[in-house]
Amino acid sequence: MDNNTDNFEHLLALLNITAFNEMQLASIEANKTGSDIVLLSATGSGKTLAFLVPLLSQLQASNKKTQAIVIVPARELAMQIEKVFKSLSSGFKVTCCYGGHLRETEENNLIEPPALLIGTPGRLADHIRRGNITTDSIETLILDEFDKSLEAGFEEEMAFIIGSLPSIKKRVLTSATQAVSVPAFVGLKNEQVLNFLTDEEASPEKLAYKVVNSTDKDKLESLFKLVCYLGNRSTVVFCNHRESVERVSEYLTGQTITNVFYHGSMEQQERDSALCKFRNGTSNILVTTDLAARGLDIPNIRYIVHYHLPHTEDSFIHRNGRTARMDASGTVILVVGPDEKVPGYAPETESIDLPETAILPEKPKWSTIFVAAGKKDKVNKIDIVGFLSNKANLKKEDIGLIEVKDFFSFVAVKKIKMNETLRLIKNEKIKNKKVKIDIAK
Repeated sequence: MDNNTDNFEHLLALLNITAFNEMQLASIEANKTGSDIVLLSATGSGKTLAFLVPLLSQLQASNKKTQAIVIVPARELAMQIEKVFKSLSSGFKVTCCYGGHLRETEENNLIEPPALLIGTPGRLADHIRRGNITTDSIETLILDEFDKSLEAGFEEEMAFIIGSLPSIKKRVLTSATQAVSVPAFVGLKNEQVLNFLTDEEASPEKLAYKVVNSTDKDKLESLFKLVCYLGNRSTVVFCNHRESVERVSEYLTGQTITNVFYHGSMEQQERDSALCKFRNGTSNILVTTDLAARGLDIPNIRYIVHYHLPHTEDSFIHRNGRTARMDASGTVILVVGPDEKVPGYAPETESIDLPETAILPEKPKWSTIFVAAGKKDKVNKIDIVGFLSNKANLKKEDIGLIEVKDFFSFVAVKKIKMNETLRLIKNEKIKNKKVKIDIAK
């Protein structure tokens, strides 16, 4: 091997953590053997590092072809894994491929093969069919959240991708769910199962369960009162359908509650914008489908609200996994209509008595600016901070979270500074280039 990562002090320093957890250490140790691995561990427990760190010691710097592939069910999870891999500063090239991303950009990124390829089944299968991926050199196959990837809609593409990889020597499958059968086409052999799942996804002292009994079948008024009752804390509201997501969001907006919505029919830029606004504090409420139940890494979510009761226990567990991550605590709230019952799989809950008069929560203190330039334009966070400091006279505390994508960026700016900022930068250039800058839609 060309590199040695058995000494983890350097990686721990890069990640700003003091030690790997028990599950991650077990995975690192198990990966030293040649056998396949199935890693079962709760959402938010750090499975990404558990497979990326041992992968680093398997990659060969002298090999200029693609050596490993990570297949994931959702584009957000793909981007999150890419971000973590880049934070390890290994020097190995990584490329992300997913629907909604410009295929031409990905094709250019694949001309020089990345050591690690991350992607969703549909887009990866498309690149393989077009001959854009050197499949014969890939020796490590990682299926993250494999239970979701192997659901009916993905199975055919998964079988095609894995069938196109003739040189696989090691398979690593991860999941937060236990009872999943793995199809034969995955090719597991003598696998080691590392099971770190407990009976409960989160310990009772970290995760509280509450119920709101709604007298109206529609439950919208009850949700409005609940949001007011919770104040301006970070809250995810889950609905079962895309149409419901937009209807609930529209209703809350009509009640002057700042919120963003997120579902699978949105354009990629709209999705990025919604998630960025939720992450950076422009909105403390995200209304979404189960698309947001997996793969999203948004710290400090305080409340999970089941506006629609989940169809399955699995869905319930994954939704709840967005809160009480690592050492934080969280509260799960089920909104139950007059014709509904709390599902049998939900732990014992106590009722919340909502006040008759709703007091509107405090408005968020941040707004988000959209900048029509990103990584492919050679624009980075330092460029954006410098631009806003010099041209808009913003102080460090006036600028919040900055997210730079391939072709655009989002910047959190204190709301009270927003109008003046836009006025001052109206005709200014970033890196000698005039780009569109406006309030993010």
